[in-house]
Amino acid sequence: MKCPKCSKKMNEKKGITPEGVEYTYSKCTECGEEIVDMKQLNKLAEKYREMKTYKAKLSKWGQSTGLRIPKELLKQYNLNKNSEVFLIPDKKAIRIIAK
Repeated sequence: MKCPKCSKKMNEKKGITPEGVEYTYSKCTECGEEIVDMKQLNKLAEKYREMKTYKAKLSKWGQSTGLRIPKELLKQYNLNKNSEVFLIPDKKAIRIIAK
């Protein structure tokens, strides 16, 4: 594939969205232009439609702040009010890992 900007060669690269969805794209070896083709965009859109998002509310609990986790997720990951989880800071997120 040739770059639409400078007509130089484009290489296929792999990327990952902040939500962990992998995809491929083309990147120009000369100018750095990046392109995701329509087929790949459709695959990404389908994966996002499959992913269900949840909202959680932060609340003040004594000297701490608590996170309310939706009931569906508690059931899905077999968690209860006494469960312990790991909180892993990431670039733009906090990952919650069930023990």
